[in-house]
Amino acid sequence: MKSNKPRYMDEREKLRRFRELDDAFSQALRDLEGSSKRRQQENEKDLKHEFEQRLRGLMDDFQQSDTSVHTLLLTLLELGKIS
Repeated sequence: MKSNKPRYMDEREKLRRFRELDDAFSQALRDLEGSSKRRQQENEKDLKHEFEQRLRGLMDDFQQSDTSVHTLLLTLLELGKIS
């Protein structure tokens, strides 16, 4: 027959379980950070690609070369109009 006494864990068992829980929590946080960084990098790539497409479209519309746009951007940077 089973005893109705509550079963108590010894201190070693408590520490072992706590370490397992702590390790699992740490791993979950690392996984979250990793996936968050990957998503952020993917978003940045998408934004950069979108910007480049829009810029190329404008350059085509206004018949501007890479060199003229580069010169314009350098001038704006030197004048402090963009950073």
